[in-house]
Amino acid sequence: MIYLENENDKISGDFIVIKAQESGVNIIGLTRGRDTRFHHTEKLDKGEVLLAQFTENTSAVKIRGKARIICRHGEIYSGE
Repeated sequence: MIYLENENDKISGDFIVIKAQESGVNIIGLTRGRDTRFHHTEKLDKGEVLLAQFTENTSAVKIRGKARIICRHGEIYSGE
């Protein structure tokens, strides 16, 4: 369980786990602010896991390919 120390931690307190179910899964981090832009990309091979955190700069994550996504709201599968 994550305990939030202050108001700013509410922005950076959420994590998601992404596990690639096939090779070549793309994860794209999108910025906050007036214009949404790509700011970070990762490519995962089958079985690789990425632990991602939402921050002051990251407001969204786009996932292309078959992956298992786990967050505090539950479990989701992409690319099916």
